[in-house]
Amino acid sequence: MNFFQLTKDAFEQFTDKEMKPLHVGEVMNLWFYLIGTKQTLRGDEISRNTCQDEDLKKKLDEAINDVHRPMVKELEEFFLKEGVPLPDTTPEKNVGDYRSIPDGAKMNDEEIANFLAYNLVVGITAAVRGMTEAVRVDVAYMFLKYQMMKVAYSVSFKKMMEDKGWLKTPPFYNQERHK
Repeated sequence: MNFFQLTKDAFEQFTDKEMKPLHVGEVMNLWFYLIGTKQTLRGDEISRNTCQDEDLKKKLDEAINDVHRPMVKELEEFFLKEGVPLPDTTPEKNVGDYRSIPDGAKMNDEEIANFLAYNLVVGITAAVRGMTEAVRVDVAYMFLKYQMMKVAYSVSFKKMMEDKGWLKTPPFYNQERHK
């Protein structure tokens, strides 16, 4: 079974119908998703400027260019098409070399990686919520797509975090000890 083909087929059956207006819950979920994605993008940009690890820089570039910017672009275009006002957000951060910032005033590479990992979890969770609360098929499909983009990115990002020793895991549960 091909998940993507199954999903495409399931959504296509609804796309020929006339689209109803967005309901307030869809607008709210989309609006907050756009704000959250733009703020995550700003964090990615700042982190990219201050991280030292070359592998992490590459993963941040991927998150910026292949995950978050495309989402922002699509959401903003969708909002304009639907007549939804765009939220005010902060401008993009310039690419630069900020090594002169003292270590105590910036996150280290492990903190940057875990900050990005946390934001990915929040984004995946918000996408699931938006998808399940959407009535319009196109909105549900956008959230499904965003969820899958973040999940696909997270797989290789998690592997890199494991390899570098940055992945934070809870303590293991020992059943024998608790008998």
